[in-house]
Amino acid sequence: MHTVGTLTRADLAETINRKMGFSRAESLDMVEAILSQMSSALAAGENVKISGFGSFVLRDKKERIGRNPKTGIEVPITPRRVMTFRASQLLKERIAKG
Repeated sequence: MHTVGTLTRADLAETINRKMGFSRAESLDMVEAILSQMSSALAAGENVKISGFGSFVLRDKKERIGRNPKTGIEVPITPRRVMTFRASQLLKERIAKG
């Protein structure tokens, strides 16, 4: 069921189904509820931290001058809020081990 290189909602629900014994529908509902809660928190301007995994951090970027790479013309880049992910030390160590 796992697509090469991509972990999907269905994959997460399947894992919950197998390991926790919830029905497929309950497992998918649980995944959707977690992702919805995370999305709502981020939309409200809150950072999201998952212990042992990492943090989704919001940052406000100011307006700045950019350059069109094709033409070289300077253009203003509007202010925006961006989200970054910072992996926890535990996750970094697991990734490094392969």
